[in-house]
Amino acid sequence: MILPIVAYGDPVLKKRAEDIDEDYPNLKQLIENMFSTMYHANGIGLAAPQIGKAIRLFVIDATPVAEGEDGDPSCEDFKRVFINPIILEETGEEWSCEEGCLSIPNLRQEVKRKPRLKIEYYDENWDLYEEELDGFAARVVQHEYDHIEGVLFIDRISPLKRTLLKGKLNDISKGNVDVNYRMRFPK
Repeated sequence: MILPIVAYGDPVLKKRAEDIDEDYPNLKQLIENMFSTMYHANGIGLAAPQIGKAIRLFVIDATPVAEGEDGDPSCEDFKRVFINPIILEETGEEWSCEEGCLSIPNLRQEVKRKPRLKIEYYDENWDLYEEELDGFAARVVQHEYDHIEGVLFIDRISPLKRTLLKGKLNDISKGNVDVNYRMRFPK
């Protein structure tokens, strides 16, 4: 089932999400719905707060980023479910890359992030993993992890740039935005 994506301005996007356990109701179906919603919106990651659930869960399928001449090999076969993740370490010299977000459509900005991370998480079968990631794969995880911490990519840009985007952000929260996927607007 394709779910509506919560738009900028909804309080759930600014809330730190809660851990879940194996008994979380209909978890397998929720994960399947999140992948369907993400694919329908042409995204490569989707966090539970973006569908209105303040839980520590996100899905990623960045394999399309690995394709083509300019593809990033760190994303080859990079399809994962992250439940109750904890970033243990972020290392390296920050690098800047343009980011966007399904909850903030049609808006992209340069964001600085560290190039490597170590993360611990459970997958959809409740198997525990500790994984080291780098390159674009690490960036996608950091972006989605921010969502479960109540942080949006625009929180990582300068206050001046945020001020300049205020009108566009206000339009998004009111539903004055053209998207080809279902959204839920706060205003």
